[in-house]
Amino acid sequence: MPAAGDEPPTIDAPWPVAVLSNKIRGYIERLGTAWVEGEIVQWGASGGNVYGKLKDLSVDATVSFTVWSSVKARLTGDFKQGDRVIALVKPNYWVKGGTLTMQVYELRHVGLGDLLERLERLRAQLKAEGLFDVSRKRPLPFLPHRIGLVTGKDSDAEKDVLRNAQLRWPAVDFRVVHAAVQGDRMVGEVTAAIRQLDADPEVDVIIVARGGGDFQNLLGFSDEGLVRAVAACTTPMVSAIGHEADRPLLDDVADLRASTPTDAAKRVVPDVSDELNRVQQARARLSSRLTGILATEVDRLGQLRSRPVLAGADWIIDSRSQDLTRYVARGTELLHRTLERAGSSVVELRSQLRALSPQGTLDRGYAIVQLPDGHVLRSSDQAPSGTELLITVGVGTVPAVSK
Repeated sequence: MPAAGDEPPTIDAPWPVAVLSNKIRGYIERLGTAWVEGEIVQWGASGGNVYGKLKDLSVDATVSFTVWSSVKARLTGDFKQGDRVIALVKPNYWVKGGTLTMQVYELRHVGLGDLLERLERLRAQLKAEGLFDVSRKRPLPFLPHRIGLVTGKDSDAEKDVLRNAQLRWPAVDFRVVHAAVQGDRMVGEVTAAIRQLDADPEVDVIIVARGGGDFQNLLGFSDEGLVRAVAACTTPMVSAIGHEADRPLLDDVADLRASTPTDAAKRVVPDVSDELNRVQQARARLSSRLTGILATEVDRLGQLRSRPVLAGADWIIDSRSQDLTRYVARGTELLHRTLERAGSSVVELRSQLRALSPQGTLDRGYAIVQLPDGHVLRSSDQAPSGTELLITVGVGTVPAVSK
């Protein structure tokens, strides 16, 4: 008769849990040992043994591990949470608890040279994509309406930024979003905080601040996902990680790199005293310039007034008075000449008129006979006997009747 577990399980003949657990353990143990790389996100010692968790460097994948006391005694380095390591592990399925853990046989820190090489490869890749181009850098606003700050809660970096910014401009406004600045939660929380502030239309500039740290603690600020999130922001970004020797990729993609959180506050917020001094200096320059212009114009007017033509106003009246006298005399002369010519013409015309006038003829004894209808009598046939006539002589008229 076949042993339990040799036949496939069915609804009528199911496997016991122990059979399934043993089969899982058998499958897992056949995997053997493997070298894996990751970040220690949990490290706790108990009874000489170490129990912890190892997280993948790029995706959200975590496994538990155990370092027995015999193995721990052979380890040459000091390990802690946040360290990047390479471990020789063997999967171990605990049947009684139904849990999977990795039994560690060797544990080593990732060499600094390896980390730097990977970092430089990523830096070269992102640079080739244009994420670090100067043309992409956005200028910071002169006086931000509101400043977004991503930093650790109650950190010295937060206090430095807020204190120095308020000393420079007391009315400055901040929106602070706290996030882990190291450890396994760092990349996700900082990325989410940056996106949150970038979506706020009232935030004019964003500062990511951390108070320095060793190389491995700063590796999160070189995470490719975080760097690409910063590159996609529309709000100007300031990197204030607080370090000098190391340069995370966040420094390269940010619009401005500040050496310290204090430096970030000084470069983002103008100093009210300096600005008031600049205003006073500008006002002084304007006043000096305006005074110089006015003095030049006053001198020019003085020179114009000193000229003979403007030295006295009487010359204008005298000159115009002489012109007026001359014009009046000339006008009077022309008028007299015109009147004389007109008088002579009138006398001449009067003589001509008198010579041609019927009155002159009448004065010489002639008369004009008019019929009753006013027509001049030209023939005796026009005035038969008894016709009333009007005879005009030199002086007056005489009525008459024809016979």
